[in-house]
Amino acid sequence: MSINLSSKIFDYPKICESIMGIDSKIRFAGVINERGRLVSGGMRENVEPLESQKDDEMIFMELALRVKMRKEFDKQLGTVNFAMASRERALAMSFLLGEDILYVVSEPDSDYGVLPKKILEIIHS
Repeated sequence: MSINLSSKIFDYPKICESIMGIDSKIRFAGVINERGRLVSGGMRENVEPLESQKDDEMIFMELALRVKMRKEFDKQLGTVNFAMASRERALAMSFLLGEDILYVVSEPDSDYGVLPKKILEIIHS
């Protein structure tokens, strides 16, 4: 069964809050619009950011561009369920929410086999 997420209405603050509740290793859960601007959510309280606010803006814009570029292959490969980057200091994941992007960053030792599945369950519920 395929769910059409492009027409679904999302409660962004609730989604971000629910994701933060999955695991204390999640540092950031936010929704980025197609222009690379944070529209909801953010950093977990009492967590030191790994980058500056200026770097955040660049990361968000780059993420929006990457998501747009990935859509070029949807016809051949199907839509992207999620994308993940395992970095030395963080695990970063992105999920489509209609035209917007859910961006989640956790500690690098998070369970990358389980975490995306739990996030997808929240998105699809």
